[in-house]
Amino acid sequence: MWILWALIIGLVAGLLARAVMPGDDSMGLVATMVLGLVGSLIGGFLGYILFGRDAADGAFQGAGLIGSFIGAILALAAWRAYSSRSGHHAVTR
Repeated sequence: MWILWALIIGLVAGLLARAVMPGDDSMGLVATMVLGLVGSLIGGFLGYILFGRDAADGAFQGAGLIGSFIGAILALAAWRAYSSRSGHHAVTR
């Protein structure tokens, strides 16, 4: 059941991050969900580093919606920086 919630939170966080940072990101729902899931890991890591919360879970852990949203914004910004430098673009199907 937690996998379903992780996918839903990942999708919502990815959609919110793409809405806040509009641009030419040609990605479908699956890629947006992956963006949110990566954002959740980034948000969990930042929460662990900044606040020391959930230290028993380790440094790489999932975050809630707010942490996932912040992490997804960071992941999207990093992806844009990478793709603009290297000339890579997101693959759509």
